[in-house]
This record gives sequence, structure tokens and C-alpha cells, in this order.
Amino acid sequence: MALHSILKMGEPGLLARAEPVTAFNTPELELLVADLWETMHSRSGAGLAAPQIGVPLQVVVFGTGMLNPRYPEAEIVPPTVLINPTVTPMGATMEDGWEGCLSVPGLRGLVPRYAQVRYQGFDQHGDSIDRTVDGFHARLVQHECDHLWGFLYPMRMKDMAQFGFVDTLFPQIADAETDID
Repeated sequence: MALHSILKMGEPGLLARAEPVTAFNTPELELLVADLWETMHSRSGAGLAAPQIGVPLQVVVFGTGMLNPRYPEAEIVPPTVLINPTVTPMGATMEDGWEGCLSVPGLRGLVPRYAQVRYQGFDQHGDSIDRTVDGFHARLVQHECDHLWGFLYPMRMKDMAQFGFVDTLFPQIADAETDID
């Protein structure tokens, strides 16, 4: 396993569409998943997508199974590996919520997301995943899957007046925003 640098907003690789994974249960895929988890945990992340470490494949990991210091008010999301996902809104209801991103370090923005989604895909072994979720879990999966389709959360924002530095907007969690690159 290796700790990777995380690409930051402005890097062209973050705006490209990732390619589907074609082979499951391989040593290469297992190593990628392990690297994503290690890199995400080292920065107290809630999720991480392969394109964020320069790998243009449709692979995301998210959830920690415990409270996250960067999102202390959020519910616990189970650790999940999601490959080749589809995300389907379950209704038209949108909710605004504050988001951050390891590729947009030190900043937060108010982002509208579908309140409830169904996501489908596979884990690294090729086993099917099919879940319907709401709350922070729904927000998190939408955010991470956006990375696979070349979107960063500021591109989803409706009001740039609701975009700013964590240490100004949320000083109580500023210490959890780490950037060790």
C-alpha cells in the first residue's frame, strides 16, 4: 500500500470521465482499493475517488464506520467500495448541505444534492451492490461519484457567496482539515 498525493482543483485529470473497471478480483484492483483507503484515512477523508490520485478508473471508497472529524454532525456511513456505479435520484427533492473535498483543501461550499438516491455497482470482488440511501450517505455517494464523471462540488453550487475557507466558516473543525501533500 502507498500513500498518494491528491490532485487539486485545476488539475486536468479531475475534469476527465473515468473508465469502467473491466477486471475484478485482481491484485492490481486490490492494491488500488487499499491505496485509496490508506490515502483517505491519512487525511481524515469521508471518501476518495481513484481519479483524485491520478487513476482514471471508476472506483470510489467512502465511509469510515465511525464519526468523521471533518463532518462531526454527519451520521456514520459504512465503509464501502463502489466500482462502475450508477446513481439514480429517488424523487426530485433536493437538499443543500456543506461539502468539502480533499481535492479542494481548506474550502467548503453549500451544494444542492438529491435527498435520496439509489446506487448500484460492484465491490472489488465483482459482487453487486444495490442500496437506497438518504442523508449524508446520499450526499457522500453523489459527491464521490461526481469525481468519476469529471465534476467537483463547486461546479454544483448555485451561490458562490456560500463558498469559503473552513477556518472562517467552521473554525471548530479547522484542525481536522489536513493537507499533507
